Amino acid sequence: MRNILIAADVYPPEVSSAAHLMQELAEGLKKRGHNVWVVTSYPKHYLPKEFQERVFDEFHEENGVKIIRVKILPLRKVNFIIRGISQLLLPFLFFRKIKEYVNALDAAIVYSPPLPLALIGGMVKRKYGAKFILNLQDIFPQNAIDLGVLKGWKHKPAIWVFERIERKVYKTADRITFHSEGGVKFLMEKKRVDPKKIATIYNWVDIALYQNLTKNISFRKQWGLENKFLILFAGIIGPAQGMEFIADVAQKISDMKDIIFLLVGDGMEKEKIEKLIKKYDLKNMIIKPFVSKEEYPYLIKDADVGLVCLSSNNKTSFVPGKFLGYMAAAKPVLAFLNKESDGFALIEKAKCGYATTSEDVNLATKLVKQVYVQRDKLKEIGENGFKYANENLALDVIMIKIEALIS
Repeated sequence: MRNILIAADVYPPEVSSAAHLMQELAEGLKKRGHNVWVVTSYPKHYLPKEFQERVFDEFHEENGVKIIRVKILPLRKVNFIIRGISQLLLPFLFFRKIKEYVNALDAAIVYSPPLPLALIGGMVKRKYGAKFILNLQDIFPQNAIDLGVLKGWKHKPAIWVFERIERKVYKTADRITFHSEGGVKFLMEKKRVDPKKIATIYNWVDIALYQNLTKNISFRKQWGLENKFLILFAGIIGPAQGMEFIADVAQKISDMKDIIFLLVGDGMEKEKIEKLIKKYDLKNMIIKPFVSKEEYPYLIKDADVGLVCLSSNNKTSFVPGKFLGYMAAAKPVLAFLNKESDGFALIEKAKCGYATTSEDVNLATKLVKQVYVQRDKLKEIGENGFKYANENLALDVIMIKIEALIS
């Protein structure tokens, strides 16, 4: 048995791929006999309705995992300056609470982004003698530069600070994991990370959550979408996703009344997409608020196709976590990705869906029509994805690899 700390800026009941991923990691390690703490921020954003007024204890247990919730400055839906200051304060606020509640640690697994949170790995390493494992999900500040979030002379000081933090974190970490081969290659070639230090560890999914759904929950019925062909996007609506591309596609197939693009989520680009829906009078594009983690598998069950979208401005090989839920639920994937994404390779290996770049609206429109015409094949394609996920991405499969890094 090991004493393991997981540090992440989000954790359920907040709804996001990162939050669910970290909960599955924490509870998976606990089930395998480890003593697990999670340090995370106090839930404020992207909460299902039933949690929006709830008060959370600073320290409590959930399913055997000890959770420390820390109040911080706002990280979401704020301007860049406030967000940057909040990120820089994160590791110090978290570390103060870790010292208060945790006596001994063998390993710290730190989720990044946000990049500054990874500094906590070095703090824990020095105080507890723990191994520092950096679970890197995106490459910052490179992704922010690519997306235009950090650009021009006024952001040069911020870029300099973040790149200094990045180098320090990569040097301090005992092991670094990334979820795709392309990302590992980028880190070695562009960021000069020691090849002996870095490993490809695919993101995982608790497949059991998506099977044997027995509750009488129907979002189709609740939202009046019976007999529609639902293309579902569920998650954060931000710059990285480039959802205006989907609005352009929806406009081009507005004559196909059966097809509905259903967006379930929130984010800093949500208002922008709502304005596009109103501007183009898109009857085939609907936005709904987040649902809880417990309801999420039922939401996917109601979909015909799971949608993944990444802006073409992305330049790294990032693979969105949404792939995992769709595959675990045996739903085919429709992906519009930046050309560098390893999502193309995943779809090809798993034979689990359709993909094209998020640059050509006409080509994307043609692909949507193809998926609709070939809807009798979707069940088989979804089952291909489930089989691949069960063999390669299941929680227990990946936990064995993470335990090997820890020990």
